[in-house]
Amino acid sequence: MLRKTLLVIAILFLALVAYLLVAPVPVAPEAWNAPQDAGYVGAHARNTRLAGLTMIAMGGATGPEHVAIGPDGKLYAAVDGGKIVRMNADGSAPEVWAATGGRVLGFDFDARGRLIAADAMRGVLALEAGAGLDAGKKAEVLVDKVKLDDGDDPIRYADAVVVAKDGKIYFTDASRRFGAKEWGGTFEASVLDIIEHAATGRVLVHDPVSHQTEVVMNDLAFANGLALSADEKSLFVAETGEYRVWKVDVNARVLSAKASVSGTPQARLVLSNLPGYPDNLMRGMQGRIWLGFTKPRGAAIDKMAGKPFLRKITMRLPKSMWPVPPAYGHVIAFDEDGKIVADLQDPSGAYPETTGVTETSDRLYIQSLHAPALGWMEKARAGLKPL
Repeated sequence: MLRKTLLVIAILFLALVAYLLVAPVPVAPEAWNAPQDAGYVGAHARNTRLAGLTMIAMGGATGPEHVAIGPDGKLYAAVDGGKIVRMNADGSAPEVWAATGGRVLGFDFDARGRLIAADAMRGVLALEAGAGLDAGKKAEVLVDKVKLDDGDDPIRYADAVVVAKDGKIYFTDASRRFGAKEWGGTFEASVLDIIEHAATGRVLVHDPVSHQTEVVMNDLAFANGLALSADEKSLFVAETGEYRVWKVDVNARVLSAKASVSGTPQARLVLSNLPGYPDNLMRGMQGRIWLGFTKPRGAAIDKMAGKPFLRKITMRLPKSMWPVPPAYGHVIAFDEDGKIVADLQDPSGAYPETTGVTETSDRLYIQSLHAPALGWMEKARAGLKPL
């Protein structure tokens, strides 16, 4: 009997080993060199300045991933289910202003007052003021594909968007491999893309006059947040999978991030080897650009950077065992030369996935992918003078 039991255990063990070694996985990991994590030192010294946020309920909605002040002076927040919640600046009178049926991760307003949304499920959309709950039907799809040499290539993961004064719409397509719609949602698809590290993300520009869409930069390891420089001659681009931020000439076309790491006339790194995964970029006041970190860096992920085989084995484990770093609240502000001018942290991670910051004259609204409410704090607490 004991012999049979041991035989069964041995067979099960061999089956488990075989599964971990050869079972198919959705990723084809590529080797890369992760920079040595310096940790929370220097400008990023550990602190608790982000702790104790005041919360604004949003009528049951969760995940205020992107927040902005609209032309009407009200606060708009992109939340779960593709909804856009509008409220007064103090958080009162929240209402569902529109619903796209997808998941809006970023938005901006154009000169006509339309809300231009980067919807991870549908592409870049234009929503008219007062579109209401049936906005998903009324929304004009501005971009859901781009013409390449081999034909039309779909926008699989529209992430961030900014509208320039000349009307051009710049946006990121985070991954050409893992679309949020096809792979279980925005967070799940981002994990797959970052684990694979094939660097298929890109920045694109759409001209609403000519209706042409072009690639500004490609070969990005999960192209994420986007912001224009004050003179609108450059774009700041968060490259999540490489822990860095680029400054790119808006006139660049089909520029390779991999070929530009050492610096080119049209692109250079302004922040690198950051202590977390950079997410949204938002222009603030007095020259500040705000950046949120959705997660801190994970030692296990960095150690596997040059070991694609180990990353394949990891993907065969239950999702609960994937090396996703714990929640850690962290946002920073930097100037256009890359100097850190503010660093706010909450090591407890009480407000999860701090994706970005929206700055007003007296407040900082903290964006989040999964938080059940919108957090905010007075600027004075951050050492910033109210205007």
